Amino acid sequence: MQEPDQNDLHRTTTSHPVLLCPLVTPFTDETVDTDALGQLVESLAATGIDGFVPCGTSGEVASLTPEERRRVIETTVENSSHGQTVIAGAAATAVRSAVERIESAAAAGADAALLPSPYYHAPNSPAGLKQFFAAVADDAALPIYLYDIPSCTGQQIPTEVTEALSSHPNIVGLKDSSGDYEHFSAVLRATPDDFDVYQGFDTQFVQSVQIGATGGICGLTNATPEIFLDVATAIVEGNYERAARLQQTAITPIFDVGLEEGFAPVLKTAAVASGRLSSHHVRPPLIETSTEGVALIEDVLST
Repeated sequence: MQEPDQNDLHRTTTSHPVLLCPLVTPFTDETVDTDALGQLVESLAATGIDGFVPCGTSGEVASLTPEERRRVIETTVENSSHGQTVIAGAAATAVRSAVERIESAAAAGADAALLPSPYYHAPNSPAGLKQFFAAVADDAALPIYLYDIPSCTGQQIPTEVTEALSSHPNIVGLKDSSGDYEHFSAVLRATPDDFDVYQGFDTQFVQSVQIGATGGICGLTNATPEIFLDVATAIVEGNYERAARLQQTAITPIFDVGLEEGFAPVLKTAAVASGRLSSHHVRPPLIETSTEGVALIEDVLST
């Protein structure tokens, strides 16, 4: 087990909300377009964003082969030219598989791993969920961030499970994509200050930072990192009215399309509209954004 490094991403030591981008995975026909991915990472890194999360939900991780996962992580690391943190997705349903995926991510140069609950056979007890995460963390080659995304796993990580796991030396934080703000607030209250808690719902970024979140792992940073950086600056300056207005007008309308049509397609559409990608191709079972969705996204980004 690797002990987590001390870093400046904890909510007690950072002077600004931390922004991480859950990267989309560009495709060319049937292959991963590593050139496009590298260019995307370079473009986003230059804006001053704090880090990247490849091979997550937005990156269509369930549609990637093990070799493709490795190449995506390597490409992200190689093009993170401004010292950004890389937290690699390591979704798996078996403890050994998760440990092996984390080993692969470590070999590819990642700094930490993002681990959701097992899917398909949901835990029959919170105790089983705790045992799964702890067993992976005991043997993991990287520090672990828990990933709470019940829309994909079928079950929310109970607050008491996160609280118990926050004392594990190799579990250093959590990304909450539940959309449940009350639950998010409860997790913040239940965990120590040096346990990173990231908001995964872009539309709850401002209010989450206001109550003590480390920051956000926000999908729309694939397309408009500057907006989020503006929001973060407004928060630091205490201008919450401006921060909330930017979130409401420039983030929420596109995020709502993602809720309806799927985030990977919508984020790719937004990245194409903002000039950061040239293709919005997604793999089955996903389909591309509807004509109406594309028009709305382009309209928001043009204002």
